[in-house]
Amino acid sequence: MKKLGFGCMRLPLINPEDPTSVDIEQFSKMIDTFIENGFTYFDTAYPYHQKQSELFVKKALVERYPRDSYTLADKLPVPFMKVKEDAQKIFYEQLEKCGVEYFDYYLLHSLNRNHYQTALKFDCFEFIKKMKEEGKIKEIGFSFHDTADILDQILTEHPEMDFVQLQINYLDWNSDSVQSKLCYETAVKHGKKVVIMEPVKGGSLVRVPEDVKTKLFNLDNSLSVASWAIRFAASLKNVRVVLSGMSNLEQLYDNISYMKEFKPLTQEENKFLIQLGDQIRTSIAIPCTACNYCTPGCPKNICIPEYFNLYNKRKQTLSKGKSNEYDNLKNEHGKPLDCIECGQCERVCPQKLPIICNLKKVAEEFE
Repeated sequence: MKKLGFGCMRLPLINPEDPTSVDIEQFSKMIDTFIENGFTYFDTAYPYHQKQSELFVKKALVERYPRDSYTLADKLPVPFMKVKEDAQKIFYEQLEKCGVEYFDYYLLHSLNRNHYQTALKFDCFEFIKKMKEEGKIKEIGFSFHDTADILDQILTEHPEMDFVQLQINYLDWNSDSVQSKLCYETAVKHGKKVVIMEPVKGGSLVRVPEDVKTKLFNLDNSLSVASWAIRFAASLKNVRVVLSGMSNLEQLYDNISYMKEFKPLTQEENKFLIQLGDQIRTSIAIPCTACNYCTPGCPKNICIPEYFNLYNKRKQTLSKGKSNEYDNLKNEHGKPLDCIECGQCERVCPQKLPIICNLKKVAEEFE
């Protein structure tokens, strides 16, 4: 398997304000190009694109290609489960939405110390094992957002897991909260193959400070800024595939250009990127990846990731005063000060961000 996977969380949109307005024509062309170049791994999930991603995958991929020409990963939304019966109900709904009879890879979605307890309470591990035994899943695993000690606990208690999906990038490699390096080493210790998500940290490793961009171009000006992040992740020995949430053909062409005939980083390049990551991390005020898990349930319709992005840009550029972008956001969505502190956003945030506190910071900066 080639080491680039197609993540279906950030598909091309006709209307950037509407996550359900996926440009099927462009998405289909992206899939055609992806498969023509020898790549086969597609990854979707129940909540992506307001629960519509699986339907778009069915239309653009499943209905247009033989089942044995691609591999498909989907996920059980553990953080959103209310009762044990949700597992079977949602799983069969996913099979129908995707238009397939089995999943090549199926994951328990977004496990951390709290969601792990939910998965145990509702017998989620037993359910996916049963589905694998019945031939409806080929390999089982879970995606993970927490510290390495929790990952070690889960893999120790559930050695039947075939693989694990981790957030790994050179920005989070030495992070105390994400612990990319320690989590990767833990997975290797347990003999598990790794699927990588967020290799560019939701775009943070594309929108790097100008001095960092200059350093990367000085290394090799023929390569994009994003390429260094993807290649860093793919160079890890036990990595099966690196997921890239490609939003347009330009991003796809760029990824293919260096991943079709993949060349791992040298030790010197790897060390250099980790040092850059440590530098960049200090410049990001709010490490949001814009996954948008927090927004669908917000009672005040606050576009949390967009506000955090504006805040980060302001802190990096040291600008002050009125912001037209901020005014446009608050005219079309809820304002940061509208937050009623219900906490639903923080309960589902994979990055474990103090969202309520950060919204107050945004309001203080811009209001």
